[in-house]
Amino acid sequence: MKKSVLLFAFFTMAMILSTPNSLAGAKVNVGQNIPAPQQISIDQINPSQWDALLKKYVNEKGEVNYAAWKQSAEDMQTLDAFLSHLSSANPKAQASVPAKLAFWINAYNAVTVRGILREYPTTSIKNHTAKLFGYNIWDDLLLTVGGQPFSLNQMEHEVLRKMGEPRIHFAIVCASRGCPRLLNEAYTATRLEAQLTTNTKVFFANPNNFQYDPAQRLFRLSSILDWFGSDFGSDQAGQLRRIAPYLPSQQAATAAAAGVGTVRYLDYDWGLNDQASSPNARR
Repeated sequence: MKKSVLLFAFFTMAMILSTPNSLAGAKVNVGQNIPAPQQISIDQINPSQWDALLKKYVNEKGEVNYAAWKQSAEDMQTLDAFLSHLSSANPKAQASVPAKLAFWINAYNAVTVRGILREYPTTSIKNHTAKLFGYNIWDDLLLTVGGQPFSLNQMEHEVLRKMGEPRIHFAIVCASRGCPRLLNEAYTATRLEAQLTTNTKVFFANPNNFQYDPAQRLFRLSSILDWFGSDFGSDQAGQLRRIAPYLPSQQAATAAAAGVGTVRYLDYDWGLNDQASSPNARR
């Protein structure tokens, strides 16, 4: 009897593992499926709703007041309305590169915030990233754009990273303290260069993300530079040269520009970027 039970369990598991998408969690869709004739160019997307929400609920450090946001039915509806507005874009229609970058950065950040608000209260996005069975926010939370579903992973790896602008890694935010700050304004095509430059400099000015020991010529970098190093250059020297203009001290910038030094990576803080759990809030 025990042998037959074990065999049944084995074959059941084998069937599950061999079934396409059997390990995926239930999909959660945001936005709308907009008919093709009603779709517009990304150049025509207006991020004003997102901008107003960010100014209301995000502070200068990029921390989010999730509790207040979730309690406001009106602002939850505004966020959903913005996601539906994003859905009206046709990704294949002609649009400027800055507009496309701003669109997908805003989309990634807005979908992430919506996903966290769905789960809140929570302490980390990692609480919602099942590896095998169950819901994984990075794969199973889908924004429909131009009639196609896009997960957070697809937005990052299949769209944004392929656009050749590594500073997107200092703009898209996975709701964690190790991330760059969530800018409390929407990214726009006209201001994109200044916004990316500023947020990149702010990122490296944070000692949790960057440290330099001149005596040892040692760079301690955020794990983001470990995970996505190839986006910044084909080797360590190239990567250092790419980030040199944004480093907080002339000494570090000069060494990085020369591609000289040893690199180590800092631990990543997956704690939620929540105003309620901010160190300042507990003082």
